Amino acid sequence: MWGKKERVILTVEGMSCDHCRMTVEQGLQELPGVAQVKVSLSTKQAEVTFNPKKVSLEQLKEKVQALGYQVG
Repeated sequence: MWGKKERVILTVEGMSCDHCRMTVEQGLQELPGVAQVKVSLSTKQAEVTFNPKKVSLEQLKEKVQALGYQVG
């Protein structure tokens, strides 16, 4: 069903609280093709497992930026 999955770690700048972390996590999870998202406030990283045939790395980055954060 999922096909080939890829995992990427994005550095997310601008998160300052748990609400920020949840916003990024839920926002990325909404994208079609995203299987799993783990966001860490302490490391400022989002670990995303996704199907590259359904969503691109660029789309993941654009979503984070649309939520109001920067991708490093």
